[in-house]
Amino acid sequence: MAAGPEMPEVPDPGGSGASSHSDPPKALPEAWQPLLGRPALAELLGHPLAGAALQEMCRLLPPHIAVHSLRTFLLADACARTHGIAYDRVGLLAAAAFHDAGLVGRTPLGRGGFPYRSAQLLDHFLTRHQVGTVRRTTLTRAVREHMRPFPARDAGPEARLLHFGVWLDVTGRGERQVPGDRRLLAGLAPTPRFALSFSARVVACGLRRVLPGSPDTHG
Repeated sequence: MAAGPEMPEVPDPGGSGASSHSDPPKALPEAWQPLLGRPALAELLGHPLAGAALQEMCRLLPPHIAVHSLRTFLLADACARTHGIAYDRVGLLAAAAFHDAGLVGRTPLGRGGFPYRSAQLLDHFLTRHQVGTVRRTTLTRAVREHMRPFPARDAGPEARLLHFGVWLDVTGRGERQVPGDRRLLAGLAPTPRFALSFSARVVACGLRRVLPGSPDTHG
């Protein structure tokens, strides 16, 4: 990954165990291991909130979307390190873990489509883990706005970095900022034809206003 300055650990206002560490999450999929071994992720594996987010991602997401979420975080972190951007590392990992959660399941989608549903799921997760309101608002906004063509002018670093990682992994946009990282991560954890299958899922949600597989056609 791109080298750069060490990112400062951001405190977890209102969170439990923010500065403590627990055992790394167990029984995560084998396909994730090459990505979990990258320094930006390996450094967070003992953090309680990071471990919980990874476990939820494993439970909620299909394998190819989960791998995309991990690559998204790593690409976002590479951009931050390259440009010396301080950001909430654990919070961004949680946001990356949930940013596409609204694409799966059987719940009807309301106004705002799947990104809004993803943000709701993230907010519920963060609330359960006693993350404070300001931090929750920042992270859920990042998820809610990640499908915008470009970040809002007043978007904070978490929203900008999540947006960068998502769009780079799916479309290749922004590759010059972290040259070689996208190809490296795709080689470590490949998801063949991911962009095509992901786009089809997004279109299905947009047209039907419900999540794939749901018999309900009313949003």
